[in-house]
Amino acid sequence: MDLDLHGKVALVCAASKGLGRAAARSLAGEGCRLAICARHAEPLQETAGRIARDTGAEVLPIVADVSQRADVARLVAATVDRFGGLDILVTNAGGPKSGLFDTLTEADWRGAFDVTFLSVVLLCLEAVPHLRRRGGGRIINITSVSVKQPIDGLMLSNALRAAVTGFSKTLANELARDGILVNCVAPGYTRTDRVTELVNATASREGLDPAAVAARLVGGVPLGRAGEPRELGDLVAFLASARGSYITGTTIQVDGGTVKGLL
Repeated sequence: MDLDLHGKVALVCAASKGLGRAAARSLAGEGCRLAICARHAEPLQETAGRIARDTGAEVLPIVADVSQRADVARLVAATVDRFGGLDILVTNAGGPKSGLFDTLTEADWRGAFDVTFLSVVLLCLEAVPHLRRRGGGRIINITSVSVKQPIDGLMLSNALRAAVTGFSKTLANELARDGILVNCVAPGYTRTDRVTELVNATASREGLDPAAVAARLVGGVPLGRAGEPRELGDLVAFLASARGSYITGTTIQVDGGTVKGLL
């Protein structure tokens, strides 16, 4: 299937590893010109070089902290300066710390708000004017299945990723007449460093072996396995394309059937 993305300009955040890198790789493989960001220069440069070698795409790495307005403004401006515009924004950030309610401080809540929720708002504030100038575009927010089925021990993620979902749905309605489609993709149990961290945290909290926790998680997936990051990345590319031109305001989980609800 030709997704007709050749020459489109995409900005993918937190793309040095994990789901962000997978989304960036899928978009580059479909012919996008690509800007990627992360907070640390070395893994970001390594990822940019690998994607460029694998796909032949032009990749611009930019060190930025998406919870900081000045960094976000610089990130979007650098992307537009390099490529002449912006067509696709993929928001993403490192997940907030795990923990039960009684273990979380006010500082934890404020930090999670900035990274998980405010970063999406700031990126949209900077990107939407450029998408309008192109006559339309795509905003795709990477969230979690926790927005549909809260996950024990992830109080911060359950609360603030749901806020991203509410923001995205409202923004989709407001921007639809501008030809800007806004959707969320919600990964389930996927082979990433973030999931390994959560497995280890759960194991420590419950006094279990991490392998036992991982096995329990896989046992809750009807497909019987963890997801691969590329499986989410390919959905991002589809939603970014003309093939997804009648999909907006929705959240699509990539979870092997884990979520039990109907919607």
